[in-house]
Amino acid sequence: MAPAPSKFLTQRNVTGALAISALIWLLKRKGTKRITKQRTLWPSNDVHYVIKEEKPKGPPKAHVNAAFFRQLYKLLSIGVPGVVSPEAGFALLVAASLVARSLCDLWMIRVSTLIEGSIVNMDGPLFKKRLITFLAALPLISVVNNLLKYGIGEMKLRLRTNITRHLLDQYLKGFTYYKMTNLDTRIANPDQLLTTDIDKFCDSCTDLYSNIAKPILDISIYVYRLTSSLGGQTPLIMFGYLVLAGSFLTHLRKPIASMTVKEQRLEGEYRHINSRLITNSEEIAFYRGNNREKLTLLASFHKLIKHLRSLLEFKVGLGVIDNFVGKYTATVVGFYAVSIPFFQKNHPVLSGTPDHRFKNYYENGRMMIKMAEAIGRLILAGREMTRLAGFTARVTEIHKVLEELNQGKYQRTMISDSKGPPIGEPGAGKIVAKDNIIRFDHVPLVTPNGDILIRDLCFSVESGMNVLVCGPNGCGKSSLFRVLGELWPVWGGVLTKPPSGKLFYIPQRPYMTLGTLRDQVIYPHTQAEMQRRGHANDDDLQKFLDLVQLSHLLEREGGWDTVADWMDVLSGGEKQRIAMARLFYHKPQFAILDECTSAVSVDVEDSMYSYCREANITLFTVSHRRSLWKHHEYYLLMDGRGSYQFKPIESDTEEFGS
Repeated sequence: MAPAPSKFLTQRNVTGALAISALIWLLKRKGTKRITKQRTLWPSNDVHYVIKEEKPKGPPKAHVNAAFFRQLYKLLSIGVPGVVSPEAGFALLVAASLVARSLCDLWMIRVSTLIEGSIVNMDGPLFKKRLITFLAALPLISVVNNLLKYGIGEMKLRLRTNITRHLLDQYLKGFTYYKMTNLDTRIANPDQLLTTDIDKFCDSCTDLYSNIAKPILDISIYVYRLTSSLGGQTPLIMFGYLVLAGSFLTHLRKPIASMTVKEQRLEGEYRHINSRLITNSEEIAFYRGNNREKLTLLASFHKLIKHLRSLLEFKVGLGVIDNFVGKYTATVVGFYAVSIPFFQKNHPVLSGTPDHRFKNYYENGRMMIKMAEAIGRLILAGREMTRLAGFTARVTEIHKVLEELNQGKYQRTMISDSKGPPIGEPGAGKIVAKDNIIRFDHVPLVTPNGDILIRDLCFSVESGMNVLVCGPNGCGKSSLFRVLGELWPVWGGVLTKPPSGKLFYIPQRPYMTLGTLRDQVIYPHTQAEMQRRGHANDDDLQKFLDLVQLSHLLEREGGWDTVADWMDVLSGGEKQRIAMARLFYHKPQFAILDECTSAVSVDVEDSMYSYCREANITLFTVSHRRSLWKHHEYYLLMDGRGSYQFKPIESDTEEFGS
């Protein structure tokens, strides 16, 4: 026997009050913060280094407060760019669908009452008429419900698209992606933030919007309560229908399994491309490949969004059938099953007056179900709001860091203290753009962590003066090139160098982009850029492959348009020779070759260096091979203790080479 409505309402109110009180207490408890003191080193208007005197014991906690609503508004202003945007239109579509669904629910309750009243009054003709009316309206109601699902799903995809595009534009602007992983220490996993966290934020945001606006009416529980109290024949009919309907719907849902597998694969590929960008950020930065990498990222993201939209449309179409067969038609079958005892003579349920039968039918209370759903919705909304606050805080964090990095501001946790007097500030030096010369005029070599490698570096190299850079590990060779590539700030003095694009870097492990064989040679250009610039054509590219003795790749791999994972397909020596062909394609004024021929035979290496001289490409080479001395006129020797030598190479020079 169900409890009386008044007692039930009292119990629900007490339970709801306790739940809300507990939720408020937890939020207040979580609101306490542990403040970590920070001290700024080398203050500057553009660059901020921060040393933390105490490590926080956990990630910052998010709270539902005024700051959360400000952050949420800022992110939503990116996701919904204006009141006349398509995103705002889908938000209105969701709102209109919610109103239409509420009206449909009210209509269903009213018609259900009339149908059940005809059952109680044993009016068979009127029952059949009202049941047919109810059945005729079900397809429209099913469409309304799935239109709501489509609006929520499309709104989520559009929010994710706009926020992702905005953050990728900031992330791949200049060297921001390099600074975030190498200079700034606030974010350790930008790939997770740019993929999973944005997705969860958009999901939580749209779900909260719909859950607050409309409670869920659980018709199946109501039907179960009625049928379970009216004998064994009714559950048997319902069970038989559920078996048939379940088998039918299970057959229709089969494609979802393969579509879900593809979805996870595309999600994995998208995250993989983001992780490649982080792993190879230095090489990409030297190549100025940010625009090319953005195209690759957006192409993968477009494939993912296209599949997700196809999956959404399939689920919407299936949902119409699912709701009609598994929900609304099941209600019709339930009504029919419930009606059987009322139209049988001498059934126990027929005892008493019609009013008594009606009371027995309804007294177990619609209000109890409504109250339970309202309390459940309130608790769910509070929990979802807290989850949304966490996602909002994480996405806001990367948004803030990206904005500051693009303004030249970054923070770094210092690990060690440099000894000796300070030599300046990050960014205090001056960079002068000038063709055909590289000059270090009292420029210190300092790591982002503040370690001083060379206090005062002075030398000048003009076009045609090939330089061999040597010294032990950790002496500053790579640091020199990072300063030249403008990846690290200049702490003092004046650095004169050619403009961006006229200085080319080839590392020991060359970066191979995702794309065709042609893309490997012309990187970071695209084929369209190659044709537009008139830089070269496929015949020229083949000549470059001939110079590095890789012309057989065209036949082996199937031509210029072959797409493969070239990091795995090519051997170490082939990748180094592809990088040299890339150098010949771009024809820069200066080239930095960092052990870039270590896996290449001496004769091939000799022909490649000879062509660089013919093409008037001035070389900065890091190598331990004595065979390369003849291709250079000067050497820069760093001893790893803060001293260096810059001298002409004599034929009998023996003091370096290790």
